[in-house]
Amino acid sequence: MHAAVVDPSRVVHKLVADLLAERGDTTSNFVDSASALRTIKSDPSVDLLITSLEVQPLTGLELCWETRMAMPAQRPFYIIVMSSLSDDRKLAEALDCGADDLISKPVNRVELHARLRMAGRLHAAQLRLVRLAETDSLTGVLNRRAFFERLNGLLAVPSMAQNLTAVLFDIDHFKRVNDTYGHDVGDAVLKQIAAEAGKMAEMVGRFGGEEFAMILQDASPIKAFHTADNLRQRCESLRFERYTPSFSVTCSFGVSAAQEGDTADELLKRADVALYQAKASGRNRVQTAARLTPEQAGQRRREAGGR
Repeated sequence: MHAAVVDPSRVVHKLVADLLAERGDTTSNFVDSASALRTIKSDPSVDLLITSLEVQPLTGLELCWETRMAMPAQRPFYIIVMSSLSDDRKLAEALDCGADDLISKPVNRVELHARLRMAGRLHAAQLRLVRLAETDSLTGVLNRRAFFERLNGLLAVPSMAQNLTAVLFDIDHFKRVNDTYGHDVGDAVLKQIAAEAGKMAEMVGRFGGEEFAMILQDASPIKAFHTADNLRQRCESLRFERYTPSFSVTCSFGVSAAQEGDTADELLKRADVALYQAKASGRNRVQTAARLTPEQAGQRRREAGGR
């Protein structure tokens, strides 16, 4: 685990850091609680906060509360409060403010290690729950809800939204596969196509049925087109030999670059229009969506807001 340790005493910093190092954990030490909060928010590798109540400028209680409020649902985070206080009401308040556990000062090695083992078990369990909530159970890629949440998160940050491209694709005539070979074979095809997409992009989602989407970051429309066409060729070259007769499938693709002010819906709708054009043009091809002028984009948003 990677712990942010917040305490006015550098002696405490060294003690806690040494105890965590025994387990192979890492620490970032802070005297300033506001600086600790900024690091926790910006560095997703930090998954543990160990803080005293007697810190500044944010009190330990405020730091617990602000940290807990800043944590997205998909980021498991554990908070341990250290205190030499015997005030039960203050310690209870720490739990109410988002702390998961309490430990007395001076820190005891055996006690801290036991509490960290418990934190590790809970962290692993929370990660499993997050995966279950976000993952399409058949293919292992993101489900529709998780895909939209992550995409909207990327679009909300201008520096990340730049050069972001969406690719929407589906398997041509997939119903024939199910009708001819059965749904178990259809499931095998979906898994293989998802696996191929996962080699091309870090963010891949299944929208249901045979429809998939992937997000390419730092990719121009031309680069995204070539990536999509590469995936198209890889899918076309797959051969499902275990079935009689053996068969292959093709996919059609729609590509759309993000534009300023886009929502996930707007970006993917343009990709969907391009996908429809690819299918109408004969399938097994890639179609790039036309880029909207600022006036067209504004008009579409006004129309959407009026519905």
